[in-house]
Amino acid sequence: MGRTGEHPRAAVGGVSVPDVRSWIDRFAELVHAERDRLTELDAAVGDADHGSNLDRGMKAAAAAAGELGDAAPGELLKKVGMTLVSTVGGASGPLYGTLFLRMGASLGEATDVDGPAFAAALRAGLVGVAARGKAEVGDKTLLDALTPAVDELDAVLAEGASLSEALGRASTAADAGRDATEPLVARKGRASYLGERSAGHQDPGATSVALLVAAAAQTL
Repeated sequence: MGRTGEHPRAAVGGVSVPDVRSWIDRFAELVHAERDRLTELDAAVGDADHGSNLDRGMKAAAAAAGELGDAAPGELLKKVGMTLVSTVGGASGPLYGTLFLRMGASLGEATDVDGPAFAAALRAGLVGVAARGKAEVGDKTLLDALTPAVDELDAVLAEGASLSEALGRASTAADAGRDATEPLVARKGRASYLGERSAGHQDPGATSVALLVAAAAQTL
């Protein structure tokens, strides 16, 4: 225990470089495990490549993060974002790349990242993805899972909860947002070409975002 009024780092919920690496590694593992499912979902509404593309990109991103050394968390996330942009085709590369690049920019060179700083970085990533995709909640995109997750993360942290607890509840919110995409009619992306036929299919992007938040809840 530290001085009076202080708390151990674990209680504060600080995020270190090893934590970020663990998050990226876990997300890569989950994407690999769910690759065929993501591709199956994308086959119904898109190009049937979301799983394979994201799996390839996250393998490369995890490797790049592992080679970066003792950079600050923000620099590591920027490296992940740049790797995804350069290795992933379709919409996944630019969108996930933007998410991590904006997170990295938000964190800057800080080496001590607490829960609110991490949440602010994730919010910056959300804003970047929304601008890049010109989408909003209800369009049947990854934002339908990411937005409620970020909102819940902010709300739970504001209650004084630890980052670990807040991320657990954010993961639950992401899962609910993912499931809520099934009856929606897509208004953005390739799925929008299907019109009413896009209803009845779970969005692959929202599904992979739920894995991203689950990975954070399991590791950070």
